[in-house]
Amino acid sequence: MLRRAKCLYGVILGHGSLGQLQSTSRYRSYRKINGTDDDGRRKREEGQDGYLQLHKSKGQHLLTNQRILDSIVRKSAIKPTDTVLEIGPGTGNLTLKLLEAAKSVVAVEIDKRMVEVLQKRVAECGVQDRLTVICKDALKAEFPPFDIVVANIPYGISSPLVAKLVYGARSFRSATLLLQKEFARRLMAKPGDSEFNRLAVNVKLVANVEFVMDVSKREFVPCPKVDSSVVIIRPKAEVPNVNLDEWSAFTKACFGNKNKTLGATFKQKKKVMELLRLSKLAGSNGETDNYICSNDDNGDGGESDEEELSSSSCSEMGASSFKEKLMGVLKSADFEDKRPSKLSNEELLHLLALFNQAGIYFHDQSKSRNAENESFSVAYC
Repeated sequence: MLRRAKCLYGVILGHGSLGQLQSTSRYRSYRKINGTDDDGRRKREEGQDGYLQLHKSKGQHLLTNQRILDSIVRKSAIKPTDTVLEIGPGTGNLTLKLLEAAKSVVAVEIDKRMVEVLQKRVAECGVQDRLTVICKDALKAEFPPFDIVVANIPYGISSPLVAKLVYGARSFRSATLLLQKEFARRLMAKPGDSEFNRLAVNVKLVANVEFVMDVSKREFVPCPKVDSSVVIIRPKAEVPNVNLDEWSAFTKACFGNKNKTLGATFKQKKKVMELLRLSKLAGSNGETDNYICSNDDNGDGGESDEEELSSSSCSEMGASSFKEKLMGVLKSADFEDKRPSKLSNEELLHLLALFNQAGIYFHDQSKSRNAENESFSVAYC
């Protein structure tokens, strides 16, 4: 009973560490207002027992509102048999609540100082045997098996981390994530929305995203510049049968300028030449041979000025013919005057299929997918 009371006291007050963090935040604000910056005094204070300086540049913003923490855990629908993956646990405000609801928690934290505070708080609650801490960069760490994700994600790694989760090898039931509000809006955007982007397109190919609630920036220590939002990502039971590398390269080509018509995008000389090269490499059906001139019969392996000029002219002719082929595919399904920002995933998948059927590819088919790093093959910009 005494241990339980001590544990609850630690959760509410942050077991001293949180109180010191809050004091640190106030002192830093006071020091800034008064225009002082005594490095010597700061270094002495950092050496004091229990002092922990948070770095905004590293996305270290701790959620302190107990009501919101409880709500996040409740909305996550954690089962007593679940293993929860938490990324960026900080000093453990959310971790302790997760341990009350789940069988076990795997916490990935890169800051060794945070790990020390986290392990101490968990040990004082007597549940250290149900916590596994991985002190590594979450983007580089290999995650062990888990059932769900619940995390307050550092803003700076939101895109690649969401990519690693939804395109990674580990299957999971859901991911309840506290994200920067603007990023969350982009993640949930729909075709026609001003925020609609490649991020939403790529994530929604394999998962559904649900908005849960907004969280004021005032609920964090130190206070960030922007508000946050909680969303739940649920992987789809069935995903389209599409090569993910090809899809990634295709959406990158389309969303380079999402408000430009597809006809204008694929008429650009640089884009035509790039796709011509990739389609030649794919060349499984031999269709691209018509667009490439070869000098393989040149016995000595060299080229005269006349042959070099001829090759250049041939390349121009090939590009022109290939551009006509690109336009033909777009016109065949009335895509020429459409803009990526208005297209649904179903429409984009249909267009990609038409391109591939015509022997036009967006990814080098000769390169095998690296399973270990597959989650990073999808860029979200």
